[in-house]
Amino acid sequence: MFQSMNITASALTTQRLRMDVISSNMANADTTRATFENGEWQPYKRKTVMLAPKSQGFSSHLSMAMGTKEATGSGVTVSAIREDETQGALMYDPEHPDANDEGYVEMSNVDPLRETIDLMSATRSYEGNVTVFNANKAMMMRALQIGKS
Repeated sequence: MFQSMNITASALTTQRLRMDVISSNMANADTTRATFENGEWQPYKRKTVMLAPKSQGFSSHLSMAMGTKEATGSGVTVSAIREDETQGALMYDPEHPDANDEGYVEMSNVDPLRETIDLMSATRSYEGNVTVFNANKAMMMRALQIGKS
C-alpha cells in the first residue's frame, strides 16, 4: 500500500541531492584551488550524480522467481557522485597566483549554462514527484472516506 509513496520519496531524495550538487558546482565555478594533488593546486572539477534503480530485498526476488509476484520498481538511489575529468579552460593571466610558467591559469570545468539546464531538469523532476506523492495521498484519504460510509 505504501510502496508507491516509498518510490516517490526515493525520487524526491535523489532529485534534492542532484540540486545540492548542482548548487555546489555553481558556487565553485570560479575556484582555481580546490584540491592539492601531486604537489600543486587543482581547479574545482564539476560533479555529477549517478542514479540507479533501488535494489529490492531478497523476499521480492524470491517471489518474482516463484511467479507469485510481478516485477515492479522499488525506487531510485544514488549510485555515485563522480567528478568530470575534462580540463577546464585556460585563461591567460600571468599575475594570477595559480598561473603556470607560460602565464595560463586552468579554470574550473563548470559550465553555468549546463548547470542551469541540469537544475531546471532536477527541479521539474522534483515537482513531478511531489504531484505524484500528493495524488497517492489523496487516493489513500479517499479510500479511508469510503470505509467510513
